[in-house]
Amino acid sequence: MILHSLRKTLTLVTLWLIALLILSPLLVVLWRSLESGVDSYQEAWLRGNFLLAFANSTIVAIGVTFLQLLTSALAGYALARFNFVGKRAIALLILTTLVIPLQILVIPIFLVLKWVHLLDSYAALILPTAANGFSILLMRQHFASIPVELEQAASLDGANRWQVLTRVILPLSGPALVTVFLFTFIGEWNDLFKPLVFSTSPDLVTVQLALASFQEQFTNRWSLLMAAVVIATLPIMLIFLIGQRQLIQGIGNTGLKN
Repeated sequence: MILHSLRKTLTLVTLWLIALLILSPLLVVLWRSLESGVDSYQEAWLRGNFLLAFANSTIVAIGVTFLQLLTSALAGYALARFNFVGKRAIALLILTTLVIPLQILVIPIFLVLKWVHLLDSYAALILPTAANGFSILLMRQHFASIPVELEQAASLDGANRWQVLTRVILPLSGPALVTVFLFTFIGEWNDLFKPLVFSTSPDLVTVQLALASFQEQFTNRWSLLMAAVVIATLPIMLIFLIGQRQLIQGIGNTGLKN
């Protein structure tokens, strides 16, 4: 009994130390941002033009997230339930895209966007990442874990494929959809590469571009710079805290069935 209590105590202490180690950079940022009081946040917000940046990042993140939810749900369901020629090859091709970063494809993507006159637009920041291999494979694994008998029962009641997907499968896929939403939204909010390459318009500045510009202007004012970092990070931290439970559940459910 004593040995069990000792092990439990050591485990808790170890976990707390690990958590403190992980959170220490965030605590340092928060502490430095408050050195000059809350006035640093007001000054950073006004000087960094974060209102426009927040609006643009929100539009881009929501646009990409919506398209990735749509493409990953449809493609994942097709790969999980339909049998067709080339299914394995397509799944392998999608898996291969996970090791190909966007930076390698930047030149052809840039040329295509220029050819269709979409540079310096929201479309240029949304369309290049409208589909994602990780999201598709995650949804495929989740759909594969749902018993086929549920779909068969719905079909016997007269439901077609689209009705089965929208009325039976998707309502059971909340955690997986939330997982895709969180990964996509947070990734797009933190993205600096696409706005830097595909847009030069000051009207399309995103949070990360605004933060990079802010850093160049106020390199030596640490409290102001850290306040800007907190402002830029706060939305995604709140979104993650709200959806973390379903995120863990969604990732866990994808491993139930191959």
